[in-house]
Amino acid sequence: MLLGEKIRDLRLYCELTQEELADRCELTKGYISQLENDLTSPSIATLIDILYALGTDLKEFFSDIEKEEKISFNKNEFIEKATDEYVLNWLVPNAQKNQMEPVHMKLMAGKSSEEDFPHEGEEFGYVIKGEITVVLGKRKIKVKKGESFYYTANKMHRIVNTGKIDAEFIWVSSPPSF
Repeated sequence: MLLGEKIRDLRLYCELTQEELADRCELTKGYISQLENDLTSPSIATLIDILYALGTDLKEFFSDIEKEEKISFNKNEFIEKATDEYVLNWLVPNAQKNQMEPVHMKLMAGKSSEEDFPHEGEEFGYVIKGEITVVLGKRKIKVKKGESFYYTANKMHRIVNTGKIDAEFIWVSSPPSF
């Protein structure tokens, strides 16, 4: 992309006319027009003034690669861990670097997740199928299909499927601990 075109795009994004940009930078409308049409080149000091008026700086302006956050993931991107007791799917690849880590868990009838040691943070879940028991320290809390659970993870904890069918649930840990 040419310098002038990039300045024009940024000016239009800021909803400024050439005259408004020129006034903010103590330049002429004609100079801004020539600049945007690549008929002239600004000095570094003038470019810095223009970029400042457009709400950016040299580093950001010349960074051609705008890193766009990935927000949608499909089944092919999930990471799966399967044992005789459960099937665990990490729903967001590399989520351990994020603030929370969502997983989809299928817990076989009569089986249990691994026991998790107390840690900082909180955990949330929503039961999609079956019934589970959240074991939090000495407490046991039954959670059925269509219900959710939420707790501070400061005690030993695990999930048990005491039902006769496999249970499925979404389990979110913040910060990540899976």
